[in-house]
Amino acid sequence: MLYQCGGDIIATSHWQAEQDGSGSGRGVFLSLWFQNENRLPQTRLTVISYTIVGLMALLLLGFWKLQIIHSDLYAQLAERNRVRSIPIIAPRGAMLDRYGRVIVDNYPSFSVLLLRDDPQQVERLLPQIADGLNVTVDDLKQQLDAATALPHFQPIVVKPEATPGDIAFIESHRADLPVLEMLMVHRRRYPRGGFMAHVSGYVGEVSSDQIEESGGHYRPGDIVGKAGLERQYNDHLMGIDGMRRSVVNSIGREVGRLEQTDAVPGKPIRLTIDYDLQLIAEEALVGKRGAVVAIDPKSGEVLAMASQPSYDPNDFAVRISKDEWQGLNEDAERPLLDRAIQAQLAPGSVFKILMATAMLESKALPADYHVYCPGSAEFYGRTFHDWKKEGHGEVDLHKAIVHSCDVFFYNIGKQLGIDRISFYGGNLGLGHRTGIDLPGEETGLMPSESWKQRVFHQKWYPGETISVAIGQGAIAVTPVQLAYMIGGIITGGRFRQPHLLLSDKSAPEIDFPISDSTVDTVTQGMYGVVNEPGGTAVASKLSGIEFCGKTGSAQVISEQGLKRAGKQAALKDNAWFVGFAPRQNPEIVVAVLVQGGEHGGSAAAPIARDVIKGYYDKKQGRIPPQQLTSQAAPPGIPPSFAAQAAARTGKPDVEAEESVPTNPDPLPAKPEAIPTKPQPVSTTPEPTAPVNVTP
Repeated sequence: MLYQCGGDIIATSHWQAEQDGSGSGRGVFLSLWFQNENRLPQTRLTVISYTIVGLMALLLLGFWKLQIIHSDLYAQLAERNRVRSIPIIAPRGAMLDRYGRVIVDNYPSFSVLLLRDDPQQVERLLPQIADGLNVTVDDLKQQLDAATALPHFQPIVVKPEATPGDIAFIESHRADLPVLEMLMVHRRRYPRGGFMAHVSGYVGEVSSDQIEESGGHYRPGDIVGKAGLERQYNDHLMGIDGMRRSVVNSIGREVGRLEQTDAVPGKPIRLTIDYDLQLIAEEALVGKRGAVVAIDPKSGEVLAMASQPSYDPNDFAVRISKDEWQGLNEDAERPLLDRAIQAQLAPGSVFKILMATAMLESKALPADYHVYCPGSAEFYGRTFHDWKKEGHGEVDLHKAIVHSCDVFFYNIGKQLGIDRISFYGGNLGLGHRTGIDLPGEETGLMPSESWKQRVFHQKWYPGETISVAIGQGAIAVTPVQLAYMIGGIITGGRFRQPHLLLSDKSAPEIDFPISDSTVDTVTQGMYGVVNEPGGTAVASKLSGIEFCGKTGSAQVISEQGLKRAGKQAALKDNAWFVGFAPRQNPEIVVAVLVQGGEHGGSAAAPIARDVIKGYYDKKQGRIPPQQLTSQAAPPGIPPSFAAQAAARTGKPDVEAEESVPTNPDPLPAKPEAIPTKPQPVSTTPEPTAPVNVTP
């Protein structure tokens, strides 16, 4: 009753007080009122008060951080939601030949960018994007996963080369696909068919290792040189990207533009290459495995450098597929190998020029030394055969060079010994890099007693020297080394570093003085090889030109091994020839390698002859230089070259449709100086020891 009818009790109490006529009724009423009140303890009120004050302090602190401490940060984030930054890719510099004709340039293209500011929106639109761009959703997701480490506001390239259909799709879906944007880029354009591919090299997306090594210079997605001159002079060719900032609305649509920083194009480079000679060399090698190197021995300028089989660097200009890359690496023809600077092979009888120089300069034997050649000779209990089974009869140094007598040089090698041969070989340019401004040059090998002990922990046997004396056995050279060596010998021991970048500054020079009498004897012998009856390259004689040279044929397997393996093309002798002109004060040296060509006189010498003839025809005005413009390929490339190259690669010869500016004029300023010569690095290719060769 008390809890349900408290009012009645109070009223009763009040009534009783009035009946009693006493004044104590009010005290009874008040006591009953306070007895029914639920009171909070004082400590609870204190805790609640402090809690409220603390929460208010935290809120005020948070507001203070947002508006005072981190105001700049949140202002930037708000700006990013409003302003979008799109990079402007700088075009790479062009590559010009020595006369300013464009060989490698760029063409305009578009890449598709995916804006990742709103990950949920991107995830939702992926199927529609994949369908419109003709790519798979898995491919897009894979690219997104690879970019997880990048900031969300940084767009990524999801399709490097946008087709006209892609461009139309993006433009017609601007409203419902605001996450797609187009980026104008300048793609690299190289001559078709692999023309000069190993010299120019190719470009590709920068790797993670290159980013780390650059110290912040490169960013993910940058296009850099990967091989050849593109890599060697990447910093010179690569420009500085710009940036375009635009205002976008809440759905990402551009509604205005802010400032724009224009890109700074890369600088062009002018090469020492003469396009006309390059064309002759390239066409001569089509269908063969080999290399051609033409050098001016007085300056070290490379006039032509070709290597076949080759690859098409245009395949790398966008993004080469995994299957294509694997196919290039597994190709038995090894198209990625730059044979001009990387093919380390026995030089064969071309090495006899070094042996003749060593004989005369060391004075270990008299200049009129002669031997009788019956077709073979015995050394250290073993018979070594001459390439001419019936022999050469009585032979002196001049006849030994002209007819390439093996027996004569067997005897020279025995008298000199391997260490003396190695001394002259090293000082005449073998066994170390020439320093040419191309990445990946190999060192070759000039053997010695200490080399064999260091590598194989074995002593050098005198019989091994006999094979080395004719350019066989444990010796390996590259075509550019042979051109460098012969060029140095015929100029009296002045070795100019080969280089491809045309510069006002002289190339580094190494001097190893050679007497005039030695130079005259050697050049007379090489003149006889081409111009005297019985010379091993007499079929390549040029009328009115003092064309000199030396043939060589080098076995890749011993005769016993060849008999067991059968007459396989891959095991045929390699054909060499190194020639120069004129006989006095030479202007051009040409080294030619034809793998499996068997005979230097028939396979390699005609190629060198054609290059030197082209040099003189052009010099004397008998043929006009090719007029080149910045087109998909130099127009001077004959259909035969392009067709044969296309047949080998299985790709059609198609002209690019984009139009670009014609040859720039004036010519670019002279680029930086030629790099200094690197230090030699030792290599240890597996030695072979065949003993029977053909000149």
